[in-house]
Amino acid sequence: MDPIEHKTSMEKNEKHEHYGVHVEQAEVDEGARFNLGRDLDPTEALRVRKKIDRHILPMMCVLYWVQFIDKTTLGSSAILGIRADTHLNANESNWLSTIFYISYLLFEYPQNMALQRFPVGKWLSLNIFVWSVALSTHAACTSFGGLFAVRFIMGLCEGSITAGFMIVTSMFYTRTEQSQRVGYWFLMNGTAQIISGFLSFGVLHITKSTLHPWQWLMIIAGLMTLILAVCFWVFFPDSPTTAWFLTPEERSIAVERIKVNQTGIGNKQFKMEQVIEALKEPKTWLFALFSCLDNIPNSLTNQKQIIVNSFGFTTLQTTLLGCVDGTIEIVTIWTGVTLAARYKDARAWVSIIYFVPNILGSILVNTLPWSDKVGLLFSCWITSVGTTGFVLSLGWVTAVTAGHTKRITMNAIMLSAYCIGNIVGPQMWQAKYAPRNRVPWGIIAVCYFICPFLIWWIRIILSNENKRRDTEAESRSTDIDDVYIEEILDDGTKVERKVEKAFLDLTDVQNKDFRYVL
Repeated sequence: MDPIEHKTSMEKNEKHEHYGVHVEQAEVDEGARFNLGRDLDPTEALRVRKKIDRHILPMMCVLYWVQFIDKTTLGSSAILGIRADTHLNANESNWLSTIFYISYLLFEYPQNMALQRFPVGKWLSLNIFVWSVALSTHAACTSFGGLFAVRFIMGLCEGSITAGFMIVTSMFYTRTEQSQRVGYWFLMNGTAQIISGFLSFGVLHITKSTLHPWQWLMIIAGLMTLILAVCFWVFFPDSPTTAWFLTPEERSIAVERIKVNQTGIGNKQFKMEQVIEALKEPKTWLFALFSCLDNIPNSLTNQKQIIVNSFGFTTLQTTLLGCVDGTIEIVTIWTGVTLAARYKDARAWVSIIYFVPNILGSILVNTLPWSDKVGLLFSCWITSVGTTGFVLSLGWVTAVTAGHTKRITMNAIMLSAYCIGNIVGPQMWQAKYAPRNRVPWGIIAVCYFICPFLIWWIRIILSNENKRRDTEAESRSTDIDDVYIEEILDDGTKVERKVEKAFLDLTDVQNKDFRYVL
């Protein structure tokens, strides 16, 4: 059935002398009312894209940088004295990592629905504010129960960040630009590891204070996050159609630029049929399985400093060596997204190649002799290379999903699977496996081995669908009628505007002109 047929019918409009389907404005994409009225000038499009980059990319990068510092404060605090001061044992420490992601999982879909319903920038800023308060409150905690509560609140808030950034990236950028932009804000995780290392090193030298180093770390990170919450409320745009830094004409250019995506900008109306469609598609669950397995090893984020410390390095050496992980992540994500953007349909192949060092590193950690501290250290370091695969998958799942409700459903499922991986991961690190940790490293190796095959499988499915649509395209007539919405101008005049297919809020299944990027 036509996606709008059950709400509309064909009718002739005497005034405008055309046949068409008439729909409510709420049913179509919010970009439908922006019409440039002429062909898009590539020079103008580039100028507007650069202006968008200047205004939103720095804020997205800084937030992702601060967010990662905030998340890893627990791991950094492990060698700064939090365990002794709050009387934590190893299992309780693992549960503090796990509860963060349980909360993330529980609130991920509600967060995505809120991102559809409310202005994205304002909703993000509210979550950042609550996050900052919860983080600062860590410094007042003296027991497992208090830390458990604030970690739960942090998980609740983080569910909005990556999901919101995925939505914003799809609103402002074309599909060929999205992977690079996702890579730019995600590689800030690497810079955060470097800064976090120096920050931890710095607070270790605060000796004339009643507060302990880990408490100073929490307070400083919390204050940075609070400042960012205010900046997001004031400066971060909710949509290209309302962006404060764009002129009315530039807003129309921004909307026209992303028409090629065939995904629109956004729609506030929840459409149950798009949820059902997402749940029925094999690619949904393959992306979800990939996300889950790829993030079981993510428990290394909070464990790596403990592991490196166990190799025989001092606390100060361990803190500074953590900067290397960040450098590796920056270089590999940047090179990975650059290659994926440069070569057509290369996302899957780049992801697969970048998993090879991860597989090698996880095997070497388990097989090298315990006396080979340098070899073990380098083996740990190269397991950071494969982060590129997950970064590319975030941009890929957004680029191959159309229909706003379907997209937030796909995002929620993928990020929920990410949570499941992060919930399971910390539970591998049991005291009985230390210091060699052969069982956790064995599980990590298996996960890294399976992930490339899942990426390859997704590519085959999407490639075959593209070929099928290309074959059918020659014999297919127009699959939907012209669609019009009624608008009321400032002077009260009623006019009808034709809506292009790209802004009908069709899903990638409904829109037969949609082609999947690979």
